[in-house]
Amino acid sequence: MPTERDDIQHLASFRREIRRFLQFSEQAAAEAGLQPQQHQLLLQIAGAPGESLVTISYIADVMGLRHHTVVELSKRCELAGLLRRTHDPNDRRCVLLELTPQGNRALRQLADVHSQQLRELAPSLIQALTRIRNSNKQ
Repeated sequence: MPTERDDIQHLASFRREIRRFLQFSEQAAAEAGLQPQQHQLLLQIAGAPGESLVTISYIADVMGLRHHTVVELSKRCELAGLLRRTHDPNDRRCVLLELTPQGNRALRQLADVHSQQLRELAPSLIQALTRIRNSNKQ
């Protein structure tokens, strides 16, 4: 029967694997000339569900950031040529975000290396999650 110490060790192992991926992601973004938050912004814009319009408010929610932080982040990305900011024609208060071809290229490059890294980390992540799941069942 798993002990409390076992549970803590399983959580620590899972956290270590997640941190390895996050460190890799931050380094990959830097090597592509992006800050990690810029990469995350591009990823969330491109990964928005369906054909939904991506607003500053939506990004603030999915990234867990404050509205004004996303405003500044999106302005920096716009200046870097990674995205376009436009006002919603139906509600001028809303700012819509859309990737530029340059932003799409940067994101595609990062998606490729991230997918490869996740394929490499998958066994250890799955193992860590399985241990957590199994220890909670008993």
